[in-house]
Amino acid sequence: MSTQIYPLLFTPVYKDNIWGGNRIPRIFNRKPQQKICAESWEISDRPEGMSIVSNGPLSGSSLHKLIETMHEDLVGSCLSTTIEQGKSLVFPLLIKIIDAKQRLSVQVHPDEHTADIYRGKAKNEMWYVLDAEPEARIFAGLRPGVDREAFEEALRRKQIEDILCSTALQLGMAIYIPGGRIHAIGEGSLLLEVQQNSNTTYRVYDWDRLGKDDKPRELHVEQALHVINWKDSLPLTIEPRELEHPGMNSQWEVITCPYFHITRLELSEPEAICNDGSSFHILFTVTGNADIEGNGFTEKLRSGTSCLAPAALDCYTLTPTKTNTAVLRISLV
Repeated sequence: MSTQIYPLLFTPVYKDNIWGGNRIPRIFNRKPQQKICAESWEISDRPEGMSIVSNGPLSGSSLHKLIETMHEDLVGSCLSTTIEQGKSLVFPLLIKIIDAKQRLSVQVHPDEHTADIYRGKAKNEMWYVLDAEPEARIFAGLRPGVDREAFEEALRRKQIEDILCSTALQLGMAIYIPGGRIHAIGEGSLLLEVQQNSNTTYRVYDWDRLGKDDKPRELHVEQALHVINWKDSLPLTIEPRELEHPGMNSQWEVITCPYFHITRLELSEPEAICNDGSSFHILFTVTGNADIEGNGFTEKLRSGTSCLAPAALDCYTLTPTKTNTAVLRISLV
């Protein structure tokens, strides 16, 4: 196996959105960043926040450059059709940590159908709760009976919170936000976000907040009204399902959808993981610490660390070095 196939770490890209706090460096023991650290882009193939490898022989390489040179060895055979047809290939997911000191705007993203119609890019996403203040909530989906007319009236009256479904947050909770679902992250939330690699967002209400320029932030109400799924009836939260698993470790299915698959590994002994090459694995250490070893390389995964195991890394081992170690594994299949 090539020496360029090993567990990859990246330098996080931090964003200072006006609604952000400072828990990311504090909770995960990272070097102090700017006064506001709203988001940490953990694994990103976007020009406004490109991930750069921070370990091993590929240190200094951008994630996009790795895709161009490694192709299927990095992303997996499930994207081989795109590669064979010579289409421009970008990393399909974007992984973020979000710290909401203030609530985020009410917004919506297109799904595959509406993205094609309105020239956007589909964005389906999932939030995993890493920390939450006692009153932290998320808003997602419309209350029963709310149609477009009722929605527009609530906007005019600035009573949009009254027509949104909401739920209190608990550690380890998973919330699925399909394209077309109106939503907002409430204040006091610290979330891991797994999303399609898209930045198409239509903001419909921003709680009368002013931006950094002391002016109201741009709204996209007309576009949003076209992409909101008025018949959205999917559950707001997802109950993890325990999977049969040999040995002392346990494994839980967090979510399976057409865009990503997420499992949670609760580790009390070393876990050998095999990969058939169909997809990369992204690993995020939720609690505790673990070592990852693969192809002769070993890296420490402290709490809050993201790691990319290329699809061609056919076997690697996770060894917990602290009690109560839990790791999320994110893949395409």
